[in-house]
Amino acid sequence: MNPGFDGTSPTALGDLAQALEMGRLSSPVSALALQNYVSLQAAAPLAAELNQHLADGLSTRHLAQWLRLLARERQDRLVAEGRVQLVWTGPEVQGSMSRDTVVVVQELFASARERVLIAGYVVAQGDRIFQSLATRMDELPALRVRLFLNVQRGYRDTRTDAEILREFAEEFRARQWPGTPVPEVFYDPRALSLEHGPRAVLHAKCVVVDQARAFITSANFTEAAQERNIEAGVLVEDVALATALTTQFETLVTAGILKRLAGVSASIADAR
Repeated sequence: MNPGFDGTSPTALGDLAQALEMGRLSSPVSALALQNYVSLQAAAPLAAELNQHLADGLSTRHLAQWLRLLARERQDRLVAEGRVQLVWTGPEVQGSMSRDTVVVVQELFASARERVLIAGYVVAQGDRIFQSLATRMDELPALRVRLFLNVQRGYRDTRTDAEILREFAEEFRARQWPGTPVPEVFYDPRALSLEHGPRAVLHAKCVVVDQARAFITSANFTEAAQERNIEAGVLVEDVALATALTTQFETLVTAGILKRLAGVSASIADAR
């Protein structure tokens, strides 16, 4: 494999192919433009590799076709190696190749060694769902856990942001998190807007463990979604995808778009 493409996920390869076909990427390809598709570290060598192919006479159309073939081959290999698995909540029929959502989530929590990223829209029965992760944090004090949760202003709720955040922090500590220490919690302030019209919400549902495994799912962190609803997701053992997903959230934190809910810490007085 050419060094510039090492570690590039099938999804990223497909996105690059589409960008070339649509004219969003053109020769010479810049590392800055590629940061919309791959991590900062991967952008420069990937740009060099793409530009070399273009300089050798490959058209953008043919380069896009080659990237799609590479993406398909890489995806097929991941599936064959068992590194892409269907994860499912709900009724199953004989011969199903899926894994249970609740089993996958608990295995991910229990196996974490360095860092865990969780994003969720709705959390309920969190004291039970997150018990294995809280236990893991007790076992490994250096384990870093970050939760990205939706904190939303209710219909006709005119309270200040601080009041809503304080209430959420208190409820999270009292009912949704089962132990000490507690993770860092982040929220999207746009969901608290008082302006008329529809608001944005934090709707992503995923778990990333040790920047090596990524679980992306329709399931919320509730008993119903984990065990009873019909929900579908995919567990991917791929460093490039896990790193890209982590970077996506961390970049929003760095830019101040997602903010830390300080009230989840020992004192709720600093909620903001």
